[in-house]
Amino acid sequence: MSAYFVFTREATLDESEMKKYGELVGPTFKGHPAKILAAYGAQEEVEGEGPEGIVIIEFPSKEAALGWYNSPEYKEVRQHRFKGGKYRATLVEGL
Repeated sequence: MSAYFVFTREATLDESEMKKYGELVGPTFKGHPAKILAAYGAQEEVEGEGPEGIVIIEFPSKEAALGWYNSPEYKEVRQHRFKGGKYRATLVEGL
């Protein structure tokens, strides 16, 4: 069953850390079956207040998604995201 990581950036805290994260995150997907479906595209708030940005990443399973998220490569890189912005990360299984 497919699984999706949904990252929502609520606020930017440090632009330089966000830039560093953006430069380093791509290679962390090597060897992981990930498909980026949306990444900070144009948003239209239909209900309520929206976040600064949204990223949606598809994986073939919850296990595959967590395999990437908990990989040593991503663990190192995500520290820049933690310093650079206030985020929510949600893993949701598809139908």
